[in-house]
Amino acid sequence: MFGLFKKNPETELEKTVFDKLGGAPAIDLAVDIFYRKVLVDDRIAHFFDTVDMENQHKKQKAFLTMAFGGPNHYTGKDMREAHKGMNLTEEHFGAVAEALVGTLQELNVPQEDIGSVVEIAASVKDDVLNR
Repeated sequence: MFGLFKKNPETELEKTVFDKLGGAPAIDLAVDIFYRKVLVDDRIAHFFDTVDMENQHKKQKAFLTMAFGGPNHYTGKDMREAHKGMNLTEEHFGAVAEALVGTLQELNVPQEDIGSVVEIAASVKDDVLNR
């Protein structure tokens, strides 16, 4: 899905990360793969033991779409509120980041675009860790 079309350097600068990744179908696929990775990672899987994963997928797809510059249909909590009281650590954040990068690599996303995604993820780190 990712990288199927040849990039046009003239229009590439105008595209959002959402567009560069392939829009809604690409985000949907990435979120599905991402949670498969998260749910088998012993460092973080337990956080999702009582979570309605169908709903979680929907919220994550809406959040990432918005965060990556796509249409904003996210109605969930902000990152600080959503992760409040979870006692998340650097290790937990790192595990999620690894799953995200691994997902993008599996989907053959160009390294430059992975870098953009990592930059966006890092921008909410303090909120996720409630610092």
